[in-house]
Amino acid sequence: MTAHPEPTALAQGWCALSLLHGRIDAHLERALQAGHGLSVREFSLLDVLSRQHAGEGGHLQMKQVADAVVLSQSATTRLVTRLENRGLLARHLCPTDRRGIYTDVTPAGLELLAEARPTNDRALREALAAAAENPRLAPLVAALAEVPAGGRGLDSRAGPLAP
Repeated sequence: MTAHPEPTALAQGWCALSLLHGRIDAHLERALQAGHGLSVREFSLLDVLSRQHAGEGGHLQMKQVADAVVLSQSATTRLVTRLENRGLLARHLCPTDRRGIYTDVTPAGLELLAEARPTNDRALREALAAAAENPRLAPLVAALAEVPAGGRGLDSRAGPLAP
């Protein structure tokens, strides 16, 4: 039997981050599904698209949407189609470029998002509080508290963690 080398600190940190993400994602999924019939990805998509505006540069391209919800473009298109079929999103042609298609949140989608947002926030706080009790995850939870709030945040148009 051969001995396996100990993982590096970087590898251990990545494993801890992956574990934290998985626990948070699973907790959010259960809460959003139970309370609102939404998956985490559906909630994220509605949230990202609800922040668009009609002015210059206000609509996201599908690649930007895919980046923001961390899915491939084809998976994002399927997700948009599912939410469109539920009446939560609507697509329309870009008025200046007939090849472009915009996706907007419908009033029903905005209403569901407003109802689901407190559930998402509560579930996130619960998942982070539980993770903070784990000595391996506590430093990551503390680091999350240091991420600046407000501004454009993780807006894919501005790049990661833009001010």
